Amino acid sequence: MDKLVIKGGKRLAGTVTASGSKNSSLPVIAATLLCSGGSCTLHRIPDLQDIRTFTQLINHLGAKTSFSDNTLTVATGDVESILAPYELVKKMRASIYVLGPLLARFGEARVSLPGGCAFGPRPIDLHLMAMEKLGAEISIETGFITAKAPGGKLRGAHIDFPISSVGATGNAMMAAVLAEGTTTLTNAAAEPEIVTLCRFLSAMGAHITGTGTTELVIEGVPSLSAVEFTNVFDRIEAGTLLAAAAITGGEITIEGVEPDQLRSVLKKFTHAGCTVTHTADSVTLKSPGKLEATDITAKPYPSFPTDMQAQWTALMTQAEGTSRITDRVYHERFNHIPELNRLGAHIEIKKNQAVVHGPRKLSGTKVMSTDLRASACLVLAGLVAEGVTEVLRVYHLDRGYEKIETKLTALGADIAREQYKEFS
Repeated sequence: MDKLVIKGGKRLAGTVTASGSKNSSLPVIAATLLCSGGSCTLHRIPDLQDIRTFTQLINHLGAKTSFSDNTLTVATGDVESILAPYELVKKMRASIYVLGPLLARFGEARVSLPGGCAFGPRPIDLHLMAMEKLGAEISIETGFITAKAPGGKLRGAHIDFPISSVGATGNAMMAAVLAEGTTTLTNAAAEPEIVTLCRFLSAMGAHITGTGTTELVIEGVPSLSAVEFTNVFDRIEAGTLLAAAAITGGEITIEGVEPDQLRSVLKKFTHAGCTVTHTADSVTLKSPGKLEATDITAKPYPSFPTDMQAQWTALMTQAEGTSRITDRVYHERFNHIPELNRLGAHIEIKKNQAVVHGPRKLSGTKVMSTDLRASACLVLAGLVAEGVTEVLRVYHLDRGYEKIETKLTALGADIAREQYKEFS
């Protein structure tokens, strides 16, 4: 296994380019399964473990892929299998994204129940509800979801999501684009990742109106065509790097971003005392001498993202005063708190809220990653902690951050990747 060894106390400064978004890459790659011929060329795809795992999954289904220099080429004309096996699906929850495309194209799908990060229950009931609304018959047996469309074709429907769900919205969209008739999605997710998927599907020939809103109307079409497409930037990676500058008293510029997508995060950085400026495609953050305690509540876009909640918690350990971190998306997403406290933080958990008392002097020690964003949180804490921090099990980090230690090193961090053996 790998670990990151961080010698804290270095001020970060410089310019870095944002990677492509993992969270938009995965549904876009899944959507290529809707094409019955040709090759899709996808640019700005991050080189991450999750991308490679998902590519293995669609290859298992019969796709042919090649990946080089952040460009992924996908040919799905020879896809014949409708079976997504446990051995691949267990590695990541986003594997559920193949359900909608397979069902839409072949009229049936058999997908193992997914795995992924371990922070509380994240049911797939909304995905299944959407498929049923479109006419699919669903059963779950021996750990597999079996979905069949009577007559081999889905039918347009009105789908009202009781809660906003990025994954379920994406799956419903991919299923609906080849369904007969009109599908309306209300209370749909409006995250940039869904906007990117809308744009990709539209480029392939789908008829979608309402992009960027919570109501999407999809007119089914007989087929979709392969296209060339460029992915959006990773707003969570960008937010994490800005937090790294803020926590170390630094100043960095991130290029290749769309600042409007970062609006809620940038607003909170300014409330914490940071100076934030931006151009059409870059953001610059300068950290103040002292950070100010700032509450956040993680909610669906355009509010503060749940995927930045853990990183903000780490930042607030260095802020003056008490801050409250509330997560209304995943109530149990606080596995990073005990590890931050091991570093010297003073954080209490009250239901779905973390109360952070700062500022606290952090001291380096060994800490354990439990999920993707918790890993990023611990790296941020290590950057400001005195002495050496070892972040173990960084395979979680590698699922969602492309060459994070390389980028941090270029900005002035003292961070290295090393191998280690765990005691069993």
